[in-house]
Amino acid sequence: MNPSISSPRRSGILRPAITVFAALSLVTGLAYPFLTSGIAAAVFPRQAAGSLIKEDGRLVGSELIGQSFSAPGYFWGRPSATEPMPYNAGGSGGSNLGPRNPALAEAIQARIAALKAADPDNAAPVPVDLVTASGSGLDPHISPAAAAYQTARVARARQLPREQVDALVRAHTEPPLAGVLGRPVVNVLALNLALDRLGAGR
Repeated sequence: MNPSISSPRRSGILRPAITVFAALSLVTGLAYPFLTSGIAAAVFPRQAAGSLIKEDGRLVGSELIGQSFSAPGYFWGRPSATEPMPYNAGGSGGSNLGPRNPALAEAIQARIAALKAADPDNAAPVPVDLVTASGSGLDPHISPAAAAYQTARVARARQLPREQVDALVRAHTEPPLAGVLGRPVVNVLALNLALDRLGAGR
């Protein structure tokens, strides 16, 4: 093949290809993200900023990311398997342990033992979401049953009437989306912040 003939053909093919690539990169890599981010910030400013929670002007967390609570006067959330620390938003993921893996069974038994040690008089079955991590490791919610399992311990630790803590759980139970999608859930951080506002002991 004669190079003097093929070179113009190559340049004739490459030029529009490079032009299209550059144009699409600008549209999809810059224009579209800036546009969608701008709309989100204008229409849903709190959600676009990460659904952050502030208490007395101080940032305490996000509605979307769980936190580790272990004191008896707080509700405990779902376990987290993220590394190198629990609820690491930069390392979202599960343990990937299968149901027959002995390590998973040992972890669950250890979590059950911790719950029993914190509330030895509680003979109710332990809800599964208190002893198993979510797929993301960041789940900020527990089920109403998991919250109800802990109300006696929290009430006792804070020297509050059990009925008052139960009412607080009900007030912070979020219904399914649009009334039909998903199940009712309780945001652990929001519930614990509400407890702190009562000013009782922890």
